[in-house]
Amino acid sequence: MSTEPGRPADGIGPTAAADGNGAADGNGPAADGIGLAADGNGLAAAGGPAADENAYPAAERAAVYRVIEDRRDVRQGFLPGPVPPEVLRRVLAAAHRSPSVGLSQPWDFIVISDRARRERIKALAQQAASDYAASLPAARGAAFDRLKIEAILEAPVSIVVTCDPTRGGRHTLGRQSQPQTAAYSSVLAVANLWLAARAEGLGVGWVSFFRERDLAAELGLPAHLEVVAYLCVGYVTGFAPEPELAMTGWARRRPLAWAVHAEEYGLRGLPGEDAVDLLDEVRAAIRPLDQAAMSAARARQDLMTKPRGSLGVLEEVSVRLAGLAGACPPPMPEPAAVAVFAADHGVHAQRVTPWPQEVTAQMVANFLAGGAVVNAFAAQAGAEVVVVDVGVCADLGPVPGLLPRKVAHGTADFTAGPALTRVQARAAIMVGVEIARDLVAAGNRCLLTGDMGIANTTASAALICAFTGREPAEVTGRGTGIDSVTHARKVDVVRRGLARHRPDPADPVGVLAAFGGLEHAALAGFILGAAALRVPVILDGVIAGASALAAVAIAPDSVECCVAGHRSVEPGHAATLDHLGLRPLVDLELRLGEGTGALLALPIVQSAVRALRDVATFDSAGVTDKS
Repeated sequence: MSTEPGRPADGIGPTAAADGNGAADGNGPAADGIGLAADGNGLAAAGGPAADENAYPAAERAAVYRVIEDRRDVRQGFLPGPVPPEVLRRVLAAAHRSPSVGLSQPWDFIVISDRARRERIKALAQQAASDYAASLPAARGAAFDRLKIEAILEAPVSIVVTCDPTRGGRHTLGRQSQPQTAAYSSVLAVANLWLAARAEGLGVGWVSFFRERDLAAELGLPAHLEVVAYLCVGYVTGFAPEPELAMTGWARRRPLAWAVHAEEYGLRGLPGEDAVDLLDEVRAAIRPLDQAAMSAARARQDLMTKPRGSLGVLEEVSVRLAGLAGACPPPMPEPAAVAVFAADHGVHAQRVTPWPQEVTAQMVANFLAGGAVVNAFAAQAGAEVVVVDVGVCADLGPVPGLLPRKVAHGTADFTAGPALTRVQARAAIMVGVEIARDLVAAGNRCLLTGDMGIANTTASAALICAFTGREPAEVTGRGTGIDSVTHARKVDVVRRGLARHRPDPADPVGVLAAFGGLEHAALAGFILGAAALRVPVILDGVIAGASALAAVAIAPDSVECCVAGHRSVEPGHAATLDHLGLRPLVDLELRLGEGTGALLALPIVQSAVRALRDVATFDSAGVTDKS
């Protein structure tokens, strides 16, 4: 076959069968559920028709699934040659055939090849990217600097997809109840364009670093038109086996099983498979530390250019993290994110603290505004702060940085009855699991616990008593600094709650339901989710410790992912760490919460791993070991 102008000579195009992406027979990988059954015959499940007469033949179906599997967001490797006009017309025709609400076809396509215009557009993108980079935590910022985020000048042509939300008039079928479906329809055009381009051997990169109205002005768009996508298009040297963001560690693809729900949200199950209980799934994924990796880490510690054991506790931290990762050295625990779970407590009615309950919501606002100690410490440590409303009494409006996951408007008073129902306790655990999954999928390699909830040290004391068997007077502290009268009342409240509920530590969900703390249940799930994904969790103070007790009661091996960031002055925290067998890295008489102690420990944990990874051995450095 002849090579079209500007086209690579390796035959990538409509008739190419093997360009190094997917199997030579065209079936391609199906690890995430995309593709044909192993036998390729396309037969329906047992009891159904032998084959749908409207289905494509097997080879054609395989080609469709392959182009979906092989599609990539391309930013590198564009070839300078032009794209033939007939190829662009085919790709645009495919985009124009997309379905749209009310057949309104709200899209238009602007094809840009003029270099001067693309240089102006690149300047707009660079400014927006610079502003974004300045907003990132240090570790994320460094990772962002290593990414190539656009190819506006390298690709020979750009295609802008716009949306006209007014097209079709006010009676457009299907748009009245959901006006945003016009934009959704335009995204379908983007998807069609992208798939057709891949089939043609063209790479496509989606650029979103623009102030939309600035780009609209450059393109001469009327005020009622919106920019949906700016796409860089051209032939490329090749297609990467995985998305670039996954290959660089910026983010990882979520498994299909995480995203499929049966009948209603939260009931997971792939078609044809039994429904999955998320807690059971997570518990089954948690396993002991890898002994071979730990042995390798200990051996390397002994060979490093330092006296054996001279790094003290840091050596054991690095060994445990190697066992968690199953590799020596383990991955650097960065980027890192601290999740601050916020919730209110019904036991506040027992006057266990002088602070009014509305302070919980006020502090959430402070976290989001960047004005709290956790924000200052996170900035110093280069970590991200994520705030999760799992049970604040107040209704919090949408704010950037707030994850709305409210299970209930606070808990009930545990001296009068259960703080939570079992359903609520499990739901909060699931919130924590999902937050851990999302943060790890977003590229974080270390998670930190944070919390906010007026009266949560009272609930923590009750949980600690229930799981460790300690007496209330032994583990109930002064929290935010209460006086002796209030402290005595607080001890009595914990004692009365224990007498009422008679908790069974073998039933951790029941214990969480009895004494509550929606943030406690969510933090327990957060720890379980991290343990299932083999990612370390740095625990903060007494609230995190009480939550870890619940997590370990649910899945004993989850303790292996935990690092005790610090020792709180709350007496229950020492009892908790003793029960969990964890040694705190910092002891500074802290009692703030929020995740502050965990953040202070983050550089220590990172230093432990960096030493194991980067310090030379005696042999490699030419240093004589002691005899």
